[in-house]
Amino acid sequence: MYELPRSLWREPRPLPVPPLRWWDWVLVGVLVPVVLVEGVVRGGVLSTVVAVGLVPVLLLRRSEPLLAVGVAFGACAVASVLVGHDFPDLNAVVYLVLLPFALLRWGSGREAALGAAVMVAQVGLVTLLGMKSASDALAGTVVLVAVMALGAAVRYRSRARAREVDQVKLLLARDLHDTVAHHVSAMAIRAQAGIALAPTDPAAAVAALRVIDEEAALALDEMRALVRVLRAGEQVEMGPGPRVDDLARLAATGHPVVDVEVVGSTADVPAPVGATVFRLAQEAVTNARKHARNATSVQVRVEVTPTTVHLRVTDNGGPAPARPPGLGLTGMIERAALLGGTCTAGPAPERGWVVAADLPRTGAAR
Repeated sequence: MYELPRSLWREPRPLPVPPLRWWDWVLVGVLVPVVLVEGVVRGGVLSTVVAVGLVPVLLLRRSEPLLAVGVAFGACAVASVLVGHDFPDLNAVVYLVLLPFALLRWGSGREAALGAAVMVAQVGLVTLLGMKSASDALAGTVVLVAVMALGAAVRYRSRARAREVDQVKLLLARDLHDTVAHHVSAMAIRAQAGIALAPTDPAAAVAALRVIDEEAALALDEMRALVRVLRAGEQVEMGPGPRVDDLARLAATGHPVVDVEVVGSTADVPAPVGATVFRLAQEAVTNARKHARNATSVQVRVEVTPTTVHLRVTDNGGPAPARPPGLGLTGMIERAALLGGTCTAGPAPERGWVVAADLPRTGAAR
């Protein structure tokens, strides 16, 4: 029963708090003469002085939202008592609605609750003193609540957007890991083969060097593209990501031999699902080439059904020694989970290793 209020009370401030921008100073510079003009035309001296004096409080609305609300609405309450009627009485003081918005946008849960209490107390005071009718007080309260709700909506939309960006960066980081692991593994295997064949077959050693050069170029290109995307604030146009049909690339080079089989139509498999299937298979093949003892073949089988995409990668290597899951396997499991799927890896019943993943065809992320 009390969990929701307690969690709201403990809500921290959203970080980072943006610094003052040039438009904040422009806003203050424009509001001061506007308030002065209206105060000279239709307001009293005290009203004008208070209204002008509260304009700089806007500069605190992000860094100290509770202080800004307390100063502004507290000054309005004191001014109302001194002038004998409801204050603010200048139309230009509508700028004060920026403060309850900022309170919910940038304040902690505790600051939001205390700030709301200050605003309600100011409205209640002038109503009890007969300076504001009950209907006007209700209308003012509705406006404050609406502005605060807008601030809360912007706050949580910004948080959701930040989570989306973090998720994309996580996927890109995993792509970077998969790219490096796959290409470096292929280069290492080719280098070992070239060293072994160099004394008896120099042509084979040269061919291995060419493959290493090609793999290095591909790895560098993919790494540069991913690193540019990971840099904060940089906009990069990315080409189409890997798809299920690109699995044939895994069988192009390297040892053991990789056999790829795709059952079913891949034409309408969503791009996120296709990219995930490729990356899972790529990581599984890389692990097989690195860890499968005496393996001569790796089978990659993808079955596309109306609802699910099934991936199974197996090798015929010797029994694998027990080892804790590494970053690669953990990343595979997390990558599948992001799309609402599952991924498992472990020794096959007879020999070798098997990686199995089931992904919903819709690719609905959790």
